[in-house]
Amino acid sequence: MINSRKLEDLTPHTEKLCREFIAACKAKNIDVLITSTYRDNASQALLYAQGRTIPGLKVTNARPGRSFHNYRCAFDFVPIINGKAQWTDLALFRQCGAIAKQVGLEWAGDWVNFKEFAHCQYTGGLTLTDLQQGKTVA
Repeated sequence: MINSRKLEDLTPHTEKLCREFIAACKAKNIDVLITSTYRDNASQALLYAQGRTIPGLKVTNARPGRSFHNYRCAFDFVPIINGKAQWTDLALFRQCGAIAKQVGLEWAGDWVNFKEFAHCQYTGGLTLTDLQQGKTVA
């Protein structure tokens, strides 16, 4: 199973935007830790099972092959203040989300059905169906 945190495992443009996001956050005195980049289908299946068939809270609605992580164009992050992850600070996540949008990323905190405050992606306008059909994010 692969659940990477390496920026190099993202598409080249997504990696570039992720690095710009990290730098822009740093300029606002916010450190961010990238917690997930590329996930293979087995890792996605395990996350999808969480809160359904294995204990824990639901953290994704994406089945294997239905996550932008599977196509190397999404990453998850957490803001860090004084060395501690700030998982529950929604104002801080919103600040990071605004920064993400400024550098050209889509921030999942804006989603209507399943807000993911810790998720950003760059799809280049492609849909999951496009990616499943073999199209790639430039």
